[in-house]
Amino acid sequence: LSIEGVIPTIDPGLTLDEASIEVTEQLFLGLTDFDPETYEVLPELASHWDISEDGKTCRFYLRKDVTWTNGEPVTAHDMVWAVRRNIRPETNSPYAYMLYILKNSQAVNSGEIKDASAVGVSATDDFTVEFRLNHPAAYFPAMAGIWVFRPLPGKVIEKYGDQWTAPQNIQTNGSYMLSAWKKGNMMILRKNPDYYDADKVAIPEVHYYIVPESYAGLLMYENNDLDILGGRCLRLPITEIPRIRSNPVTGQEYRNEPSFCTYAYGFNVKRPPVDDILVRKALCAAIDRRMLLEAIGEGDDEPATTYTRPPIFGAVSPAEGVGIRFNPVQAKKWLAEAGYPGGEGFPDITLTYNVSETHRKFAQAVQTLLKHYLNINVITDGREWAAYVEAISQPNTPHIFRMGWCADYPDANNFLNEVLHPFNSSNRIGWENLEFAELMDKAQQNTDPKQRKAFYRRAEQILTEEECAILPIYFETAQYLVNPRLKGWYHMAMGGQHIRNWGFYEDISPRAAKTEHYAGQHASKRSKFSLEEILSRTYYGNSVWQWAATLTLIAFSILAGKILYWISGNILKKLTEKTETKLDDILVDMT
Repeated sequence: LSIEGVIPTIDPGLTLDEASIEVTEQLFLGLTDFDPETYEVLPELASHWDISEDGKTCRFYLRKDVTWTNGEPVTAHDMVWAVRRNIRPETNSPYAYMLYILKNSQAVNSGEIKDASAVGVSATDDFTVEFRLNHPAAYFPAMAGIWVFRPLPGKVIEKYGDQWTAPQNIQTNGSYMLSAWKKGNMMILRKNPDYYDADKVAIPEVHYYIVPESYAGLLMYENNDLDILGGRCLRLPITEIPRIRSNPVTGQEYRNEPSFCTYAYGFNVKRPPVDDILVRKALCAAIDRRMLLEAIGEGDDEPATTYTRPPIFGAVSPAEGVGIRFNPVQAKKWLAEAGYPGGEGFPDITLTYNVSETHRKFAQAVQTLLKHYLNINVITDGREWAAYVEAISQPNTPHIFRMGWCADYPDANNFLNEVLHPFNSSNRIGWENLEFAELMDKAQQNTDPKQRKAFYRRAEQILTEEECAILPIYFETAQYLVNPRLKGWYHMAMGGQHIRNWGFYEDISPRAAKTEHYAGQHASKRSKFSLEEILSRTYYGNSVWQWAATLTLIAFSILAGKILYWISGNILKKLTEKTETKLDDILVDMT
């Protein structure tokens, strides 16, 4: 399998990104899991659970046949140790806010209470863990399966500190165990012989390759070095998807699956000029989402004007018309009302995103649309992951920044409350709205499904329409290429693949017989590359090709300065003459 760029951590308490979630899912069991088709909450580490009549106490009864890889049983005490460790402020867990549902947890995390034993979690016996909640929460059994709630080997962490996840130190309890980890290159997992359901684990070893970008991943898949390409950890190159789908071989191997993710931009609502609601509304109304997806989208992604991705509980159906749709006439009116008629006097604003082909294309397309419809200048700012996270974690975040979200569990609480509640650390946009906060509190504490849906609908209306604190772009789907020798593969909409349930068809080998037909016109003419060559290159390039590309770019840049003025004038003239402008035309013109 492939992972783009880096695996930052495999510590469940520090896990945040898709790569870490993917690997953590193989190594550590959660109390609960999800059915991949119905999204029903299923038992995993817990055999069953019960909830008190007032809804504020939830007990999970652990399986007694689950052990750490050193042979010791996984107990309720490991659960308690993990929760207390993850909520302590010095741990700096990025998902600590998920634990705020437990009594006293927020006060411990803020440092107001020093003793983590005050948090509402305890072991009533070796295999029963009890959670005491601040309020009833119908979604808690689903939430209890995520990584920040997973048991940890406390003695190992206390002994080795930050080095506890090294292969020679780590203790895990999942279907796979860590065998080797060459950071920046690859990770090897091996089947855990002590896993409680080991007899059903058919694949003995899993290799995760750290791949620089999607084109290298596609070449590896063609080269039979990957069994799967795509999903959240390394997307298919968007420019290649039409060819992949139309090719007689890859068309059979292509999969397009629902992904519980929303692609969006956040506004720093405290930073001028986007601190003005009218400005934010104008920006939202100037984006033709469907045109964006037709021109540069992936698979069957759907335009979004709200944040919570259907069919998650509490999501608003697109048919209900909540949110701000594309309306360039209204966008210009709002911008004029804000004091910038025709874009006059509007300062340059920055749009920051983490570097990837998809993010770059969307940022540049949004930049083009806002210039065309509103005559405002947007500076696109692509950053590597660490620099991007740092940029959006500071008080003075960029004017606009990529702010997608993927569901951790199937409830709107995960999108709206945990990401955007004014008092949650995950709120990066600085937005505070009292009615929104009250709606979130009501939705959390209410157990009536109809009332909860009504609260979430009103919250979406405030967020995406009345105050336009974020700019939803589209609801994502996940695209894959899956080797036909894989048996039992299925997609997990909330991330973390279930490799333990996969296997191989014994009568199907890797696509040796298909290679010459693979990838359309050019694959049969391409010489085979070693895995080391592929991992060392960027966009198919070796050092000679990269130098040639660089020199070509320099030459083009010299010419570009002389012709840019003429091109820009003709483009704008052409655009203003059109009543309906297609974004692909704009992008072709800009190219």
